[in-house]
Amino acid sequence: MAKIKTKYVCQECGYISLKWMGKCPECNSWQSFVEEFGNNKKSGEVVSIGSSQKPVKLKNIEIEMENRFSTSNRELDRVLGGGIVRGSLVLVGGDPGIGKSTLLIQVANNVGKKGFKVLYVSGEESLKQIKMRADRLKIENDNLYIVSENNLHYISKYIEEDKPNLLIIDSIQTIYNPDVASAPGSVSQVREGTAALMKLSKKYGIATFIVGHVTKTGAIAGPKVLEHMVDTVLYFEGEKHNVYRILRAVKNRFGSTNEIGIFEMTNDGLVEVINPSHLFLSHRPKNAAGSVVVASIEGTRPVLIELQALISPTSFGTPRRMATGIDYNRVVMLMAVLEKKIGLQLQAQDGYINVVGGIQLSEPAVDLAIIAAIASSFRNKVIDPQMVIFGEVGLTGEVRTVNFAEKRIREASKMGFKTCIIPKGNLNGLSKMEDIEIIGVENVHEALDIILGGS
Repeated sequence: MAKIKTKYVCQECGYISLKWMGKCPECNSWQSFVEEFGNNKKSGEVVSIGSSQKPVKLKNIEIEMENRFSTSNRELDRVLGGGIVRGSLVLVGGDPGIGKSTLLIQVANNVGKKGFKVLYVSGEESLKQIKMRADRLKIENDNLYIVSENNLHYISKYIEEDKPNLLIIDSIQTIYNPDVASAPGSVSQVREGTAALMKLSKKYGIATFIVGHVTKTGAIAGPKVLEHMVDTVLYFEGEKHNVYRILRAVKNRFGSTNEIGIFEMTNDGLVEVINPSHLFLSHRPKNAAGSVVVASIEGTRPVLIELQALISPTSFGTPRRMATGIDYNRVVMLMAVLEKKIGLQLQAQDGYINVVGGIQLSEPAVDLAIIAAIASSFRNKVIDPQMVIFGEVGLTGEVRTVNFAEKRIREASKMGFKTCIIPKGNLNGLSKMEDIEIIGVENVHEALDIILGGS
């Protein structure tokens, strides 16, 4: 009798070991190894993307004008880079209940109304459960086909017989290949299932959306190679108790990365938010110290966002620092700049920074706004509510130039702001704008004199 080969695979990173270990030496995860049995597939078998072809010259490759088709959702089209690309493989991740299935069944309905055939494969819900959700969202379409199946062989058969224009898999962790001797959701099953779907997607030119579960740390479950296999990776961000959702592209072979789409969760499903600047500023407090508006760039889109700071005396020997929506270490660094270059006595002050709306800001162009908010709260002086601020701050207190300055200023002008504080180096090359005053600053001291009225 042949001996069954076993191996232990880390469910976080895919590291393979011949014996069980408590801690993965690759990703340092604890209790992540799961026993898997030998694969029944022939050794050396390679998953091909399509039929055998000869290499061709790049200039001889023709791209059809209808290589993309719209989802009829402007926010999703923006994140995808202009619409769905035929033959693309898109991975959608996010926390449970955040709206992944809701968005995709709405996309299936919109695409089906254009005359495209859509196949929705669910391994988590029965047909009646999907029908109940579709009725709640008022979805009824003759081109939308639903199947509740998690066997990869049957799913492949449906795809080859129907050849849909759009395929939705909900979710990849529930799909299993009978030829792989491991449980559904394991690293091997997820990897083999994605590879098989990629082969079918490229072979027949089917646009495929795959829903992926996330781990407790927020990363998509399964090995990191899963994200490398697909063409586009979309992440849903936001809290479940908040009605607003942010869809972010962290990888996109057909468009800009870090592009975001804003959605609002309603009784009728996810509704696109066309003007996010208005959304993030809609409940802004009046005459409140520590509040400032910053012009940030998300992907290719300028967005105006409110930053808040609260500086209060500490009750402990070591002051507390907290940052929500922005890098904690950068906030600590900027507070050190204020202490050294401006002379603000923050050593005995607790500092709290918050980005309103649940959005994450990572670009250095928000530095000057953070400093202005901290100084405003510390001195209890209100910043002009008609003022927008942006600029990168260095350790010596200088204000450095940033990209897309004109885009940021035009968004501020469109939203009715009257003054814009920017790095002095960005003044060169700006188009003339009469409805907004543009002030360039060279250092933090000069900027705070203007923003806080010379105090």
